[in-house]
Amino acid sequence: MLSLDDPRWAELKGGYRVPFDAVPLLVRLERGENVWDELWDELHHQGDVGEASYAALPHLVRIAAGFPHRDWNVYSLASTIEVERHRKSNPPVPDWLAGAYQAAWDNLLELAVDDIRRAQDRLMFRSILGAVALAKGDLKLGALIAYSDESEIDEILERYDAWSALFG
Repeated sequence: MLSLDDPRWAELKGGYRVPFDAVPLLVRLERGENVWDELWDELHHQGDVGEASYAALPHLVRIAAGFPHRDWNVYSLASTIEVERHRKSNPPVPDWLAGAYQAAWDNLLELAVDDIRRAQDRLMFRSILGAVALAKGDLKLGALIAYSDESEIDEILERYDAWSALFG
């Protein structure tokens, strides 16, 4: 995991393809501040992610692990970063970060297994399920779950006559 005092943070590119130092937001998140909107804005932009996105993920998971209750954003942002890293226009995870990135996904899976028991709302439940599918290597299912809202799920299910016959 890239240390928060490592000078490379200043050079890593975020979702806007310009250098973005995620450290101040990660520090604020660790203090319990709600900086999710800023993290989303800077680490992901219209399908673009960068090395800063990949380097931030292990810290997002580490920080989330320290909270008694996790926010759906940790699962959803992690899923978005993972799905978008496969886009041909996005850079690969750097070799020096690959181990920490994979370890973060292993840790996120453990958190997800614990959190799914307590998930009270659909957004949290769906965010966790998308992350679990991605952590287990199912990119297509993870993307489908993570990127679909209620209306899109309804639209998909309407295509199946059996669903309509049972619940229509």
